[in-house]
Amino acid sequence: MGAGGWQWNDAWIFVSAVIAERLERDRAQHAALPMVGASLADLLAAADFLHHSVPSRAELEESVRRLAGAGLIVVEDDLVEVAPAGEQLWRGRPFSGLSSAVMTLQTQLNRQAGEPGDVDWRLDEQTYALAMREYRHRLADDR
Repeated sequence: MGAGGWQWNDAWIFVSAVIAERLERDRAQHAALPMVGASLADLLAAADFLHHSVPSRAELEESVRRLAGAGLIVVEDDLVEVAPAGEQLWRGRPFSGLSSAVMTLQTQLNRQAGEPGDVDWRLDEQTYALAMREYRHRLADDR
């Protein structure tokens, strides 16, 4: 688990949120649209890109609750944004490239982020299934 209580999955989901939000921000800027956050499907895509697997509903729910409770991300409905404290943590990490970003971030979380929090956010099966369906549809379109 680590000295601060942060788990590897927490770091995986956090790095995925950072990637997903940045990609969504780029899309919004190019289309002259307002930035509203990354969708759960965006988050799943980034997680798969990083680890070649998609987090389960329970893994995603637990890590989002811990990260949001610690003030590192903000989640509303199915949109995720990196909070200012999360942005600061991301920018303050030792740069190591994406191949080791999750391990580096887990270390940063345990050193600097304090204890994981817990917010009352639930990811129901239907919302998760819809995000998975959207993500799979995107994969099929990319092929």
